[in-house]
Amino acid sequence: MFDFFIGTAPARTHSLSQRGLTPNDSRALMALRREAGQTMGTLAQQWECDPANATWVIDRLERLGYAARQPSPTDRRAKLVVLTPEGAKVKAAITREFYTPPPALLGLDTTQLEELEHLFERLTSEAQPVAQRVRRRRRGHQNSQTKT
Repeated sequence: MFDFFIGTAPARTHSLSQRGLTPNDSRALMALRREAGQTMGTLAQQWECDPANATWVIDRLERLGYAARQPSPTDRRAKLVVLTPEGAKVKAAITREFYTPPPALLGLDTTQLEELEHLFERLTSEAQPVAQRVRRRRRGHQNSQTKT
């Protein structure tokens, strides 16, 4: 599975670079929404990164015209990050493109594709609790470091 994802990565990377994005930028873009803005702190927590890094990524998306900062309607000190109309178009195009099966999968018959889909659903559902435990451990470790 690893070899397949690594082998198909250049096509995804090329697609993103045509839009001025890196894989990390695309991850950020996919987390943003058009109407419901999120604070930089919320995004940093969601992305499990330092707030300064989240700011840097949003700055890049803003320069590309894909994201914008807006004043919070409930906290005049806060800014909310939202997708711009152009960002929403790019997000939709990337989603369509990346959900299109790569040529290697087109040779599989319906039964094989259904089996593969079932396996990925199982792997995804099993990975979610593991990822949640890792995040909790990281937060606990970070909290214990700030107390010392």
